[in-house]
Amino acid sequence: MIQSQAKPHPELLLLAEPLLREGLLRLLGEGSAQDQDAPESSGSYRLACGVSELVGRPDLVIWAPGQSLPAPTLARELSLLMERWHPQPVMVLLGAEGPYGADVLLGLPAAGLLQQPNAETVRQAVATLLAGGRVIDLQPDQVKATDGPPLGLGQWLLQTGLQQIQVEEARCCQWLALADASSLSELVLKGRLRELAAARALLLWLWGPLGMAWGSGTSSPSVAGGLALAGPADWDSSGFSNGTEGPSSTAITLRDRTALGVWLAIRQRLDQAAEVGLRNNSGHLLAFEGLAPKHRRDLLLALLSHLDLLLTRLRHERLRGEELAERWQQLQPELRRLALSAMAGPYVQLPQEGSLLPVAITLAKEGDFELDDPELPSPLPMLLALVQAQPLLVNGQLLAPDEPPALLQLEALISNWLIRTAELISAELLASCSTWPELRRYLLSHDLLATRNLERLRNQLNAQQRWSGWFERPIQLYESRRLLYCLQGGAITPLLLTEPRDQELRRLGWLQQLVTLALESRDAIAPQLHALIRRTGNLVGLVLTQVIGRAIGLVGRGIVQGMGRSLGRS
Repeated sequence: MIQSQAKPHPELLLLAEPLLREGLLRLLGEGSAQDQDAPESSGSYRLACGVSELVGRPDLVIWAPGQSLPAPTLARELSLLMERWHPQPVMVLLGAEGPYGADVLLGLPAAGLLQQPNAETVRQAVATLLAGGRVIDLQPDQVKATDGPPLGLGQWLLQTGLQQIQVEEARCCQWLALADASSLSELVLKGRLRELAAARALLLWLWGPLGMAWGSGTSSPSVAGGLALAGPADWDSSGFSNGTEGPSSTAITLRDRTALGVWLAIRQRLDQAAEVGLRNNSGHLLAFEGLAPKHRRDLLLALLSHLDLLLTRLRHERLRGEELAERWQQLQPELRRLALSAMAGPYVQLPQEGSLLPVAITLAKEGDFELDDPELPSPLPMLLALVQAQPLLVNGQLLAPDEPPALLQLEALISNWLIRTAELISAELLASCSTWPELRRYLLSHDLLATRNLERLRNQLNAQQRWSGWFERPIQLYESRRLLYCLQGGAITPLLLTEPRDQELRRLGWLQQLVTLALESRDAIAPQLHALIRRTGNLVGLVLTQVIGRAIGLVGRGIVQGMGRSLGRS
């Protein structure tokens, strides 16, 4: 048994091919266990290239597979390595040529997972892991799609249609970036983008359920995989990307693997997403778009700041179960008022009917902040993970909050709450601006200064809300889907999460239940109709080939024989 000795510096065990091992030695320090008299490395690490060179147990194991292993083999080797050196953390270095999907990589239990990292990323990851944190840095641009089973008719139509819409949207966005502001070209391109968004929604409405009825469904990526690879693209439950840009890298750094550390990592990622400015890639019209860019950013940052204070307050109150969810709901109106006051400015005053009024106080009094968005999911799983560090259910597995799939799903839930709460506040602001003209110059974008433009936007939002409540929401409830809004790559992107919603389905009104009844009837009739069309086609083919074809052949043969006899007589 190896006797532990006093180690003045952290000891790292390097398991890699000779060429890569030499690169790590030069990167992390020149001193190794082979030369006890060698000077300490610049990073104050003691490096060991084998078990025989260790002094006690290593503080960190760095493993770089020498070749592209199959995914099951990679997971099995990693599990054996972690069992051998438990509880020391293991960091895995992967190349960009590995055929691994997001679900496979994010499901690995390693404390550190780096794909094609640079020198600075490796140094920072080593320091974070030695401090007890966790680091994930993936490069999904190199992920190769694997061949799946054949697609059904509905799935094929849906996939090809969404691919064509994606290409056309990318082309329109490129032209829109070159078009002059407030020009005819800009208006035409924006109209074209709205047409493509409506076409995408129609495709999903028509062929989404039929894809399940007419063909065997392919395995869809998880929420975590979709978030990891989506970047600014839109991912739905079928795994089809509807975005206008390519995927971006996934970088997750946890300084502390507690509930507070998870929240700080998520907040850092959301702060960065809010700072770069936001585009609306959700396919829906948002009241949030009516605010000036500066106030959009300030509103999101204010919501994140007050959410941080709210989570701290809930940790101190030590509530459990439904009491925690009820307390969360009770504090939501006050949080919205505080975020609105921080965004508007506590000392800003604007004239209204000849007198100066404080903007923040006036808006907080006049607005109705008690309303909730019915599409917001239950906050209890999110709160239990962020307040009490309880496991989160992700794709049928209970995962700790610091696991990458759980962390990404938490980020999706918080992003959805952030955007929908900002949408509720923005709708109240638009209503206040309709009766307070001076407020438009301060809060809204330049296009909404005109009364006609502002009222048109409000009418469109009201029409969209009614259509969604009467038709779109019953369909989503019946299909057990929930639309989440995420902040990725400087854009608001949609993500469809599949979860049971039976209780909400039972509370629908009679008109909405008729919509679900129509869907159920279509799903029941579609297979029989498809079989009827196929059999009718076979019957028509049989009649044409066996009956009419033979009759025409007999007539033709008689004509030829008659002509032959006539020629013989002549």
